[in-house]
Amino acid sequence: MQLSQLIKDIDIVSLSADTAAEVSTLCYAADKCEKDSMFVAVCGLAHDGHDFIADAVKRGARYIVHEKDISTPSGVTAIKVMNSRRALGILAKNYFGNPSASLCLVGVTGTNGKTTTTYILESILVQAGFKCGVIGTVNYRYNNKTYPAPNTTPESYELQKIIKTMAEEGVTYVIAEVSSHALDLKRVDDCDFDLGVFTNLTHEHLDYHLTMENYFLAKKRFFTEVLPQSKKSHRQKMIINGDDKWGQIILREVALPALSYGVKESNAIKASSYELSLSGIKATIDLAGEIISVQTSLVGKFNVDNILAAAAAAKALQIPKAIIKAGIESLSYVPGRLERIDSSFGFTVLIDYAHKPDALRQVLQNLTEFKKKRIITVFGCGGNRDKGKRPLMGEAATFYSDLTIVTSDNPRLEDPLAIIAEIEKGIDGNKIKKADPDLLCEYSGAHCYAVIPDRRKAIEIAIMEAQSEDIILIAGKGHEDYQILGTKKISFDDRVVAAQALDLRSKK
Repeated sequence: MQLSQLIKDIDIVSLSADTAAEVSTLCYAADKCEKDSMFVAVCGLAHDGHDFIADAVKRGARYIVHEKDISTPSGVTAIKVMNSRRALGILAKNYFGNPSASLCLVGVTGTNGKTTTTYILESILVQAGFKCGVIGTVNYRYNNKTYPAPNTTPESYELQKIIKTMAEEGVTYVIAEVSSHALDLKRVDDCDFDLGVFTNLTHEHLDYHLTMENYFLAKKRFFTEVLPQSKKSHRQKMIINGDDKWGQIILREVALPALSYGVKESNAIKASSYELSLSGIKATIDLAGEIISVQTSLVGKFNVDNILAAAAAAKALQIPKAIIKAGIESLSYVPGRLERIDSSFGFTVLIDYAHKPDALRQVLQNLTEFKKKRIITVFGCGGNRDKGKRPLMGEAATFYSDLTIVTSDNPRLEDPLAIIAEIEKGIDGNKIKKADPDLLCEYSGAHCYAVIPDRRKAIEIAIMEAQSEDIILIAGKGHEDYQILGTKKISFDDRVVAAQALDLRSKK
C-alpha cells in the first residue's frame, strides 16, 4: 500500500519521507517484520515496542511509527505520532480497507453474560439465514471455522484483519465481545459498529482499573465515544440492561437512541413471565409490543437477561419475531456456561465459567432454587489477577453451598496455597466448618468446606462424595481446556476431568 494511503488520518508529529513510497506489510511485533514493512512501536502493558525497533529494522522494516524520541536508523523513515497505540488502530483500518463498513457489526460489553448473549444472537441471525461471525472469549468463528481466542477482544490490527477475512468469505453480520481492556486500550475505536449491547457491571478487573468508577468509565466510553462516531444509522444504537444500576446511568447520560431490556415493567423488551428449572427456561417475552413464548434448555435467571439482550438486539436489527423465537429455542447450550455433564448417578454435574464474585453468586442463587439435597461447589481463583475478589468468592461459594471444595484455578506465578488462604479470609469460620478432605463422608450433613489444591483431585472427590439429587457446580474455568501452572500451560478441561471422574466412579 502507498504510504500516503496508509497514514491517512494519523495524528503525525513529524515525517520526512516520500509519501508515494510503497509499504509491504504492517506489523507491531518485530518478529513479524519483513522487507519494506512498517513497524508500529506500541507501549504495551508488559513490553515497550520502542525497545524492539532495532530488531524490526534488522528484519527489513523501513518505516517506524513511534511516539517516543528515537535515533533514526540509516535508510529508515521515522514517523512520530502523538500515540502509537492509537495510530495502530487507524493504520490497521486503512491497511485492511475499513472492513467493518461493509457488514453489520454488533458489540457486546459488560461484566457477565457477554458470551452467552453472543451465542444466542448468533443463533438468531443464523436462523434468519445470515452468515455470521463471532469474536469472543470462547473462540473466533465463522463459516464452520473456529480459531483459539488469545484475548476476548483482539488487538486492533488482528481485529481489523479478522473482520476483513470474514467479509471476504461472505460473512454479513459480526458479533464481537468488547472487553473493558479493549475499550481502555482503544482497540475497537476504528470499527464502525451498528449496535452496542450493555449487559451489566459487577466487581471485576480491579487489578487493572483500580476502582469500579474507572471500570465503568471504560465500559461507558463504548457508548459515549465509539458508537457515536459510527457512520451506520439505526433507529436504536444502544441495547441496555435497564434493570442494572450502571445501565440506568448509561440510559440517563448517553444521548443515543436506545432499547432497554430486563424483567422490570419499565423496559421496552421484557419477560412478562418466566419459569425456571434445572431443565431450562420457559418465558413469555414482550418485544416492544410483539409477544413470543420461548422454551430453552439454558438454565438460570441470568440467562433470562441474556435471552432478552439478544432478543432486543435482534429486534433493533429488524429480525422478525418468529425468527427470534426459533433462534432462541435452537441453541441447546453455551460451552462452559452451566454446561451439563451426563451423569447416571441421579445427581447433576454442571460446569460454569463463573470466576467473579457476582457471577458465582448469581449461579449459586439460581441453583439454590432447584436444590433438593446438597449443592457441592468446586472452585478456585486465578493467580496474578485481582486479589480483592478472592475473599468475596470464598464468601459467595460457602454461603450458598453445603460443601465447598476450594482448589486451584490458573495459579500462574503465585503459590496456590497463598491464593487459597486469601479465599479462606472470606469464609465465616464460626458458621462453616473446615473439613478434612480425607474424611468428607463424616461431614455429609454439615455446612462445611475443604481445601484440595489439586484441581483434578478436587473434582474427583466432589463426584465420589455426591449423592442422588445433589447438584455439583465446578466453577471458574468453563470452556477453558488448559491450566496455567507457573509459566506452563498444561492440558486441563473441567468437562473432560468430570466425565473421567464419573467413569471412574462407575467402575468402583
